[in-house]
This record gives sequence, structure tokens and C-alpha cells, in this order.
Amino acid sequence: MARYELAQGDLAEHVATAITALKDGYVIVAPLEHSYALIADAFFHDAVRALHVLRGDPLGVAAQVAIASRDSIDGIARSISADARALMENFWPGLLSLNLKPQAGLNWDLGDGNTLDQINVRIPNSEFILDVLKKSGPVAVASAALAGKTAISDSADISYLDSEVAAIFTAGALPAGAPSTVIDLTGIRSRITRQGAISLSKITALVPDISHE
Repeated sequence: MARYELAQGDLAEHVATAITALKDGYVIVAPLEHSYALIADAFFHDAVRALHVLRGDPLGVAAQVAIASRDSIDGIARSISADARALMENFWPGLLSLNLKPQAGLNWDLGDGNTLDQINVRIPNSEFILDVLKKSGPVAVASAALAGKTAISDSADISYLDSEVAAIFTAGALPAGAPSTVIDLTGIRSRITRQGAISLSKITALVPDISHE
């Protein structure tokens, strides 16, 4: 395992290193907006399973999906509503996570054995991970912290064995900030399930009848 400081060296080389690790079926650690995350190729079953083992997730927990562009969403999700598209257009890339219905027949298992019939997806607002996503395709993402623990915002607090992750990409201490706002779009009515970085007023300006109880 190696550590790569993103502020040093060639960013393109760091991106190439990350993509090679992902395509070889390994898990990496990388910074998102406010915390570090474990990342694996979403279609590499063993890598996604390893991600969950590292976190100590209980069975049935699904990783989030990260994509590089709104153009990718129709390949992984179905029945996308006008509300969903408006939210994507206004808040992606950014701290908005959407629960959507996955396309049938996708050859992945995000941790739920494909039993939930929903995925949680977003486009992170992070230069490094966006550059990776443009070449890797969809990835599975989960907090680098153990399940139930506080997110890791400082690279000094990341501790994994060489046998556990292929590479750790660091950016020092990340700026503090709220988690992503989570909106469930799988039901008849759009529903905010976690209020976070995107304010309620900004959401309701686009989707006035959204449920936020």
C-alpha cells in the first residue's frame, strides 16, 4: 500500500494509479468534500464486499454509487422523475444524494444482494474523484470510518493495513461541513430522508410538494 499526497506530484499520475487499482479489483481511500471514503469499482463484486468488510457493515447494507456525469444516470437508474432531473441539474456535482430505482439486470451487488431495488447516487464535488470517475465508471463509496463511527476528515486518522487497501490518496485535513442531503425518489412522492448541506428552502424552491417530515 502507498500513500499519495494529492497536492504533490502530477494529479494525472495519481488518477491513473487510482484507476489501475480499481480496475484490478482493489479498494482505495480518497477524499470527498468533507471526509475520506473507501472506494471500489461498483461492478467488481469482491472489491465491494471487501469495502463492507473493512467497515464492519452488517449484511444487507448497500454502498452509495458515485458517477461522473448526469449523462450516466440513465444507464444505472430507471423511472427517473422530472423532480429528480431538476434536482440533479441544480445540485450535481455536490452534496445531494438521491435514492433511485436501479436499472434491471445490472451486474453489481452493492451489498444488499440486489434486494432493496434502490440505489443511493450522487456526483461528488471533488476534482480528484471526478477525474477518476470520468475514466473508471460508477464506483461504490462508503465512509472510510468504521460503521457507526464519526466520518474521518483528517488523513492522519486513516489507518489501514497494506493488505486491506491498495492506495490512500490524501489531502490533509478536509474542511468541515454538513453531510449530503438525501432525497428518496423511489415512491409516489419525493421525500427528504436526511437534511444536510442542501437547505430545505433550496429543495422546496424546485420541488414545492416534497415531503420533509
